[in-house]
Amino acid sequence: MEQHNKNISIVVASDNHYAILIAALLKSIEVNHKTSEHIDFHIIDDGISAETKKKLNTVADPERVTLKWFASKDVIPADSSIPVDSSSFPLTAYLRVFSPYIVNQDTEKLIYLDVDTIVQDDISKLWNTSIGDYTIGAIQDVGKTVDCEWGGVPNYKELGLAADTKYFNSGVLLINVKKWRAENISSQVISALTEHKKHVRLADQYGMNVIMANKWFQLDPKWNWFAFKEDEKPYLVHFLDIKPIFKSYNSQEIYKQEFFRYLSMTPWKNFKQISGSYRNFRKIYNKVKKVFLK
Repeated sequence: MEQHNKNISIVVASDNHYAILIAALLKSIEVNHKTSEHIDFHIIDDGISAETKKKLNTVADPERVTLKWFASKDVIPADSSIPVDSSSFPLTAYLRVFSPYIVNQDTEKLIYLDVDTIVQDDISKLWNTSIGDYTIGAIQDVGKTVDCEWGGVPNYKELGLAADTKYFNSGVLLINVKKWRAENISSQVISALTEHKKHVRLADQYGMNVIMANKWFQLDPKWNWFAFKEDEKPYLVHFLDIKPIFKSYNSQEIYKQEFFRYLSMTPWKNFKQISGSYRNFRKIYNKVKKVFLK
């Protein structure tokens, strides 16, 4: 797909609690980006404090990276609403569904990244990966297939899907923006989440896998390497479980060290890990917030 706007477009979404993760992610991208493309780094802001924003704006060299801020309330279309589930996933998890609408009109593709990731290779390599005529490129999830008992798509049979239909993780996506908009994927995903609400697991990931089943390009797994897996020099590390900012972090130690190596190059260089009990409080907070939104 020919890209008229030559800048690399990246989109992330975060609340104030996890905004510190953006610092390490952004620095990891900048440090490992060796080619000449400028990076447009779009942040969907779900209540990030003015102080934190000020710090994040100093993380990367503005000659190489431009930060663009979008308030979450402005990202969700007026005629759309998030069908809130009962999980402890923050509401920001759903915002990626609308990411193709915040980039410039002439932007033909984007990379969506969860903020609990760090990039260990040049992001331009992912950017320049061809996904052919597919709308998205993604990586298979830990749950592998739609019949996964704890994740997946519980009602896959009634949707006419085979049990071994591959199931992707929505935390790293290479999106053909033009096709996504033309096919109205955002509305389709929201409709699927609303219609099959009682079957929804793992928030937006359910809806995306229902709509995109058998219609996504499989990227190299090293572009979404789960942090509990052995170190095989991945291109991108995804802290799926407990994030490295917590003392209760339980994934590979090498990745925690890498996270803090990048964080040490930012205004959070003296950050100390926080207690796991605070993490549990946030999970309860997310659930309660959703109950009030229902």
